[in-house]
Amino acid sequence: MANNELTVAVLGPGGVGGLLAALLSRAGHRVICLAGAETADTLRTNGIQVHSPRFGDFTAPVEADTELREPVDACLITVKATTLDAALTRVPAKTLGDGLLVPFLNGVEHPTHLRAHYTPARVTPAIIRVESTRTAPGVIDHGSPFAEIDLTGDPVPHDRLDTLAEALRESGPATQVLPDETAALWAKMTFLAPLALLTTRYALPLGDVRTRHREELTALLEETAAVSRSYGGPSDAAGALARYDTFPPQTKSSMQRDAEAGRPLELDAIGGALLRAAERQGIAVPVTARLVRELGSPSPN
Repeated sequence: MANNELTVAVLGPGGVGGLLAALLSRAGHRVICLAGAETADTLRTNGIQVHSPRFGDFTAPVEADTELREPVDACLITVKATTLDAALTRVPAKTLGDGLLVPFLNGVEHPTHLRAHYTPARVTPAIIRVESTRTAPGVIDHGSPFAEIDLTGDPVPHDRLDTLAEALRESGPATQVLPDETAALWAKMTFLAPLALLTTRYALPLGDVRTRHREELTALLEETAAVSRSYGGPSDAAGALARYDTFPPQTKSSMQRDAEAGRPLELDAIGGALLRAAERQGIAVPVTARLVRELGSPSPN
């Protein structure tokens, strides 16, 4: 690494991955996007175009390939949980070597899965709060006035986390390193699961959910908080509800957008994982179980 420049691979340059790839490239880092042949060709030729009220409109050059063919400082995993295993064939463990594997994935089970296939002390779970959409290959619309990242990873060397956090922070997103991986992942789960399940189940934006289905939303928040608390995570259901109330009424979850587009849902990674976690702790979550069942989740067992 010369002059603090990182080489970063991005697996799945969609709404989140494309935004991060473009921001890192604009900040002077070398970026290699990993995607299918057609998308890779487009990115090599045209770069990534970003339209953003927060970061401006710009085009950033990136390299692109169908597979990781050299070591990198970090590989950001920004695919959906439904395509994770297939996508990981583009990132051979031997090639990644000592590089950090940074999954921006929903749920709480993926770190264990990834550590079974890659060096455990290099798996760096990340959480991002952003609304960003790929409208065409290499074209990203970032609609939210914010982009916030939490990096964690209990076994990951602190200097590696700090170096990556600094690169991300200087490229644009507000980035922090959190000391407790489990608490960080459950903090996201307790906020994401109720939003994803209810907006998708009723095909309504958050504004309608929090008014027309407020009792159900409150019950679901209390269930997820109880499960989170049992794993050492946050458990402020009232605080989460108050935060929901500050969001624009037209807010939609990514699961809801997937449902609208006819794409596979991350139902097992979110709802299924929550049910499995509750079952292990002997916690009853009837509202969660009903919503997952109605949305068509496979059995949590």
